[in-house]
Amino acid sequence: MHQTIHPAGWAPAIGYANGVAASGRTLYLGGQIGWNAKQQFESDDLVDQVKQTLENIVAVVEEAGGKPEHIVSMTWYMTDLEDYVAHLKDVGRAYRAVIGKHFPAMAVVEVTRLVERQAKVEIQAIAVLPA
Repeated sequence: MHQTIHPAGWAPAIGYANGVAASGRTLYLGGQIGWNAKQQFESDDLVDQVKQTLENIVAVVEEAGGKPEHIVSMTWYMTDLEDYVAHLKDVGRAYRAVIGKHFPAMAVVEVTRLVERQAKVEIQAIAVLPA
């Protein structure tokens, strides 16, 4: 069970939730990046890497018996926040193509670099699966 938490009187959260209350089996995902199952990057494009990263997250969630709507929290680490903001609509389209219209609690953080130098994004997630 998941419940989106939104304080009364707050402006709407667009593309994320301010909070999510959930009960069930918790799945903690390690940071996923935009490479394929063979750990190879198919693109240097940020939007392509975001889409692949989200597909990787969904693959782990599904392997545990869950669905994208069971994701309750995501922390996005970006190497270039300006690139992210410049392509926000395309990132949103990629997100909806993979996750749908489910928006967990999220944060975006700019970092100097990621362990894999070619990676432009890393996303850590938490899912709560039905018991």
